[in-house]
Amino acid sequence: MIKIAVVDDHDLIRHGLEHLLDSTGEFEVVLSGRDLGVLDGRTDLDVLILDLYLGVDEPCLTAIAELSPLHNVLVMSASAKPDDLVHAIRAGARGYVTKSDPAELMTTALRTVAARGFYLSAGLADILHAQLAAPVPDPEPAVRLAPREEETLAYIAQGFTYDQIARRMGIRKSTVDTHIERIRRKLQVDNKAQLIAAALRRIERRR
Repeated sequence: MIKIAVVDDHDLIRHGLEHLLDSTGEFEVVLSGRDLGVLDGRTDLDVLILDLYLGVDEPCLTAIAELSPLHNVLVMSASAKPDDLVHAIRAGARGYVTKSDPAELMTTALRTVAARGFYLSAGLADILHAQLAAPVPDPEPAVRLAPREEETLAYIAQGFTYDQIARRMGIRKSTVDTHIERIRRKLQVDNKAQLIAAALRRIERRR
């Protein structure tokens, strides 16, 4: 069973999500509440579903940044604004879904994030791509990656987890980790969101 915590200040949405997940037989909602106090220091969760706006006018980006080293954070929000999406990912969220997304998309997102992958729906991926594709000073064209590093980066752009990349490339996960570390140094990126953005830009240039 995939252990889930749900933090959302809208009772109707939270209870509806609890019912949906508990009925699948695949997920178990072990914690549920209107604010982050419900977590009470617990760290054995597979996914933390977190409303981006918890009864306030500002997104809870600081909370995401503090929680993401301890939890696989999946943001759930009524907002599909590009800034909210980008800022949540930069803060450390492993995925982002909107409250209007279909139920089957939520379960797919949870499976992906629980496996420490990264998840966006196709619509949100388009929004993110448009946001990241805006012209910015870019030192990457002069950066050359080794063939296996390029292959690794291409799989990252497709949303595969490091374990999945290792299986597809026929190598150990530790080797994938080494490729990732070298790619980050060469492309001068600090986190997973920046790495995905760099991967998407390199793919776009080849089209």
